[in-house]
Amino acid sequence: MNKSMSKSPITTHILDTSTGKPAANVAVKLFKLTNNEWVQLTQGKTDSDGRITDWLNTEVEFATYKLVFDLDSYYQNQPTPAFYPEAQITFRLQDTKHHHIPLLLSPFGYSTYRGS
Repeated sequence: MNKSMSKSPITTHILDTSTGKPAANVAVKLFKLTNNEWVQLTQGKTDSDGRITDWLNTEVEFATYKLVFDLDSYYQNQPTPAFYPEAQITFRLQDTKHHHIPLLLSPFGYSTYRGS
């Protein structure tokens, strides 16, 4: 990865599809699978645009990673309580491209895709 990148090699974004707005202030943890154990690399909270872009300023290895989103705390401030207390997205880095992992969220479901 390019060390001069201004944003993290792994970024995320949460859009609350029930409101059509970004999900701000959601706690997210990033883990890496090392020797069959999940090791936490960093954590952060989404900004007012629902994004985390600056939480990891080091190169990343080709490996398996996991994002864990704390949905309970987000839904405490919403009219509908969370059905899923958290969302986990596990993915593999297999190339040197930037990896953007978005979460599309609603009170009763979520989905993801590889973003750009």
